[in-house]
Amino acid sequence: MFTLSFFTGGVAQTNGYLLRTAEANLIVDAPEGMAQWIAAQDLKIDALMLTHQHFDHVLDAAAIAQNQQCPVYAFAPYSTDLTLEKLYAAFTGAGISVEPFSVTHVLADQAEFRLGGIDLRALHIPGHSPDSLCFYSAADQTVLGGDVLFRDGVGRTDFPGGSWELLQQGIEQKLLPLADATRVYPGHGPDTTIGRERLANPFLLD
Repeated sequence: MFTLSFFTGGVAQTNGYLLRTAEANLIVDAPEGMAQWIAAQDLKIDALMLTHQHFDHVLDAAAIAQNQQCPVYAFAPYSTDLTLEKLYAAFTGAGISVEPFSVTHVLADQAEFRLGGIDLRALHIPGHSPDSLCFYSAADQTVLGGDVLFRDGVGRTDFPGGSWELLQQGIEQKLLPLADATRVYPGHGPDTTIGRERLANPFLLD
């Protein structure tokens, strides 16, 4: 079991989550400003998990990993092809730079692992980004979903490596079969439940 709090920061108003258990403090995603938010609470972080490497989710990943000396879990090694910082600069004219970081634990699809007393499964659901993961805790009926599924929405598929077909297939096969009460904490916006999105999400209705 864990308690959950979150920080929202950066140009895209990205959510980063703090999971606190009796054994550890875990972070999911690292938007801009999250390292300072953690430092202000004088927290020791035991692991950083990344749902994907788009710049708005990883701008503080290097700082957190370095300051906390903690491992980093993700689907793929660090790559500028995944961060999209060059694409952002090309479209906006504003430079943005992700400090390189090391992914210490590369996760396979359906990988099961245990952190801080929590049993987790990494669900690989590409389509928004080739490396998109959802972290699922069956015991807590919780999904830390990144930019895969939102309340009344889904992740964009018009970025490099995007695919509506893959995103739709992944959501239908790996998320919608979960229990209705399963709560989804997304990378942007408010949380929701699988049951609500199955019934009301306009992107998922036939």
